[in-house]
Amino acid sequence: MADLRIKAQIWVFGNDVDTDQIVPGQYLTSPVEEQSEHVFEAISPGFTKQFKKGGALVAGSNFGCGSSRESAPEVLKHLGVSAVIAESFARIFFRNAIAIGLPVLVCPGITGQVRQGEEVEVDLDRATVTRVAEGKVLEGVPLNEIMLDSLRKGGIMKLLSAE
Repeated sequence: MADLRIKAQIWVFGNDVDTDQIVPGQYLTSPVEEQSEHVFEAISPGFTKQFKKGGALVAGSNFGCGSSRESAPEVLKHLGVSAVIAESFARIFFRNAIAIGLPVLVCPGITGQVRQGEEVEVDLDRATVTRVAEGKVLEGVPLNEIMLDSLRKGGIMKLLSAE
């Protein structure tokens, strides 16, 4: 079984980050490479130039709200986002992320406890986020075994093809 621990530098966002802010609508028909150049451009100009592959996102409540665009989690995964930790997610974004193998974790109150650029370790099996510098452990909401298996395999299609 693959280990579901991720060590990453974080980018912190607020509440209600919608799919249009993740990937602007005018790029929806563009290839994923072009879409990924415009991630968060309305709320965090320069994000794609400064983001380093393997980094993680932390957000407030209702991350991924808005339309049910599958491209939003796909573009984040393509960009190299290793995980998204939020106080809550829009249900369809959460499901789409698990389906494509993008690790997501609900962690109530996280935005008030972390800082932009700090390093965290996310342990999806234990549903924890550890602030590396301080060793402080934040408790998340555990994922069920089917979701964990999907993430271990890299997404639902890879999970089903392995059966």
